[in-house]
Amino acid sequence: SPSIKLLVDDPIVVNPGEAITLVCVTTGGEPVPSLTWVRSFGTLPEKTVLNGGTLTIPAITSDDAGTYSCIANNNVGNPAKKSTNIIVRALKKGRFWITPDPYHKDDNIQIGREVKISCQVEAVPSEELTFSWFKNGRPLRSSERMVITQTDPDISPGTTNLDIIDLKFTDFGTYTCVASLKGGGISDISIDVNISSSTVPPNLTVPQEKSPLVTREGDTIELQCQVTGKPKPIILWSRADKEVAMPDGSMQMESYDGTLRIVNVSREMSGMYRCQTSQYNGFNVKPREALVQLIVQYPPAVEPAFLEIRQGQDRSVTMSCRVLRAYPIRVLTYEWRLGNKLLRTGQFDSQEYTEYPVKSLSNENYGVYNCSIINEAGAGRCSFLVTGRILKVWLFYIFCILRTRDLRSISL
Repeated sequence: SPSIKLLVDDPIVVNPGEAITLVCVTTGGEPVPSLTWVRSFGTLPEKTVLNGGTLTIPAITSDDAGTYSCIANNNVGNPAKKSTNIIVRALKKGRFWITPDPYHKDDNIQIGREVKISCQVEAVPSEELTFSWFKNGRPLRSSERMVITQTDPDISPGTTNLDIIDLKFTDFGTYTCVASLKGGGISDISIDVNISSSTVPPNLTVPQEKSPLVTREGDTIELQCQVTGKPKPIILWSRADKEVAMPDGSMQMESYDGTLRIVNVSREMSGMYRCQTSQYNGFNVKPREALVQLIVQYPPAVEPAFLEIRQGQDRSVTMSCRVLRAYPIRVLTYEWRLGNKLLRTGQFDSQEYTEYPVKSLSNENYGVYNCSIINEAGAGRCSFLVTGRILKVWLFYIFCILRTRDLRSISL
């Protein structure tokens, strides 16, 4: 049975853009095993170059990270498998939040109280992450009044805190936390936080003309919440019904300017949306929130969309077009047409359907009848093909029945 060996480290930590080569060699097996490479999740990157047991990724990206396995198989016993994990260094989503003295009810920053500045980044690998603090460009070190801590990466990865105890006027200024990776090769993330007497907690409002917001299916719409405060926090958008997902499929979306843009609005997106202040890039205080109502108008959905009716001359027929759903429904009108000829118009009261009867069919009555049910957003249409023709399959079926009865003549 086959046996193999990987001539690489595990894990392999690389910088984005680097070329990476994985080498797998056979150490046993008769007949000689064939070697293949697979990825634990998804397919191998498109740019991958394979040469026997050697796999090369010319310019690796964060999307290429994961577990890669070499598999040897010669149809004797079980295939042999060896794996290695590729980690691509990354720093992203630099954020901060300010916590006023938690022992007082007000949210303002005040002289003589404690203020904590927290910075957070997403780092890969997290164990290489380091932070540095600066005030007005000058390095800071922990002291009795300014305590710098880096939280346990297993509890809250990628977070550092600066506690300013007994805030003084001389402590006002711009504080900067800089996130770096020890391995290098990745640009540092620098986050500036200004602490001054003008720093105020956030406030959130919805412009009066922006709720309720009425639009039509297929349009592009912007929901707006106005946020004030210094600094302005990130705004988090979600559905008021917490079990309903946002238009992009997530449960929550972020906005830096308080605007939520929705492209190609559908009727399922109607409802209440909640905007609320996040602790990110602002105060770590009780969230302020507001609601925005979105109303999506759409044309009536009707049934039947198409129906073929066969009926002999001098017979009666009644066509019925039913409304399944529509918005708005307060003003629904209908019109019946035979070809281009207008037959009847009217307005719905409380009924959910409209009918058009033909008491006695003639050649002039045969044709395509269209019923359009109309609201402000458009129209839904029921179509009826009224004909006196008999399908050829039915003629053949009748012919066969008569033949089996051994009739000498056939008349229809």
